[in-house]
Amino acid sequence: MLKVIILISLFFLSLPALALVPPDYQEPPSDFTAEIEAGLQLNTGNNESSSFNGRTQLIYDTERTKQEAILKAYFASEKTQTTSEKYELQLQSNYKLTKGYIFGRGDFTWDQFGSYTQISTLSSGYGFNAISSYKTKLSLEVGPGYRYNMPAESIDVPDPDAEKDVILRTAAKFSQKLQEYSSLNADLTAEVGENNNTLTLDMSYKNLVFQDWAFKIGMNIKYTEIVPDGSQQTDTITTFNLLYTFR
Repeated sequence: MLKVIILISLFFLSLPALALVPPDYQEPPSDFTAEIEAGLQLNTGNNESSSFNGRTQLIYDTERTKQEAILKAYFASEKTQTTSEKYELQLQSNYKLTKGYIFGRGDFTWDQFGSYTQISTLSSGYGFNAISSYKTKLSLEVGPGYRYNMPAESIDVPDPDAEKDVILRTAAKFSQKLQEYSSLNADLTAEVGENNNTLTLDMSYKNLVFQDWAFKIGMNIKYTEIVPDGSQQTDTITTFNLLYTFR
């Protein structure tokens, strides 16, 4: 009898909780999103090797502003010798207007075995959403900037001078939802300067595997018009990663 009384009491005590929190209750969407991924890497161009890579993306999107930070790391070795070590940091801050947004951006690259060991680009300008639907998104950006490149040392040029250039940066960011659990992303960025020009295409295909886990195939192609002697103009990085999303 005592057990029956306890069970009935617990049932009635749980009713207020059910009234406050319905069974179909879901947490409100968060302004903060994070992605962490890691996987296999294949390099062609100035570096030909295979190893591992990692990427972290942080986004804080509010009604008036959007902050985004992306950190990429690439590392490869053959036996006991390191053949590739590269780090990329991308920071962007958007201030939303009635139509479009104003942005400030910084791109920083440290590449121990690349044709340029350090690349720093600061830019600002105006962007707007040309297409914004549930399945398709396209944003365009344009603005001036400043680029600093440090060429790699060589036998002919043991102490190279840094290259400094004022540039015009244009970018197109495209996203297409193919199905409920798969999507395609492509970012095309052009930097036109007086001394050098670059064109970068960053593509990825993502397919959800389980809840917040996804499989991602990525390809980054960068073309640099003028490079140090002995270097190739085009670098390609292909990645096969497992990605986890925090929301």
